[in-house]
Amino acid sequence: MSELSHAKKQADAVNTANAASSHTLLEGRLGYHLESALLVRALTHRSYAYENGGLPTNERLEFLGDSVLGLVVTDTLYRTHPDLPEGQLAKLRAAVVNSRALAEVGRGLELGLFIRLGRGEEGTGGRDKASILADTLEAVIGAVYLDQGLEAASELVHRLFDPLIEKSSNLGAGLDWKTSLQELTAAEGLGVPEYLVTETGPDHEKTFTAAARVGGVSYGTGTGRSKKEAEQQAAESAWREIRAAADDRIAAAKAEKAEAEKAEADKLAAAAASSEETVVTAADASGEEAADEEDADTSSSSEPADRATA
Repeated sequence: MSELSHAKKQADAVNTANAASSHTLLEGRLGYHLESALLVRALTHRSYAYENGGLPTNERLEFLGDSVLGLVVTDTLYRTHPDLPEGQLAKLRAAVVNSRALAEVGRGLELGLFIRLGRGEEGTGGRDKASILADTLEAVIGAVYLDQGLEAASELVHRLFDPLIEKSSNLGAGLDWKTSLQELTAAEGLGVPEYLVTETGPDHEKTFTAAARVGGVSYGTGTGRSKKEAEQQAAESAWREIRAAADDRIAAAKAEKAEAEKAEADKLAAAAASSEETVVTAADASGEEAADEEDADTSSSSEPADRATA
């Protein structure tokens, strides 16, 4: 065996060992052990497949996972919001099942570390691209469905997406943070939100930072791979800060009202007790007076009898 072929064999062995180790790490985060070839396919982006002789890509698994994800999320929304009309349910689902939301869930799993990418995508920041992360996450869900069944895939979707479903349920009619912030600031009389956006990094890997300002006051910042993503994060941060302040104010007003009502109730109770005591005192005095009169009458009637006996 030549030195070159021996070195290549060693490198392949190292790559295989590293891949197995990384797959184990990802499976630990998912909570499921999957058939190795199926997981590899779920992580294979088309750019890697094309550069390596036309390997199978994850696109069919992505198609399947998208349907499984949509079914589980739709079922959850239908059951937890029995009074919402179809149009509002559709908006809620769209707020959960979209590329940006899926990418954030993927980043939480650090999914980008495990994706098999071609050199071109690797060089342009593909491991953090929202579209690639979202598609790969759907492919992984599809793989879990094929390997473990619908119950396991449903459990995974609930574990990953229930917090997002709950958060989306708090949004306003537009089901995005910028719309919700505008509704909240209008209700609070604070004015219209503004966003100051800056960008850093090379053209193929820019990072945007947005600051949300309302009435000249800065309330929150956000970062993202796009201007829209950064503004949404800033709007969410501002919404939570303003909402918390409003909730504190409402809670304080309720506590003050409850305290005033208690003081009024105590005052009325004290007045009622005082009135009852006055009535009892008057009744006692009347009873004593009646007893004195009765004693006097008894004494007067006994005097003639005493004289007659004498």
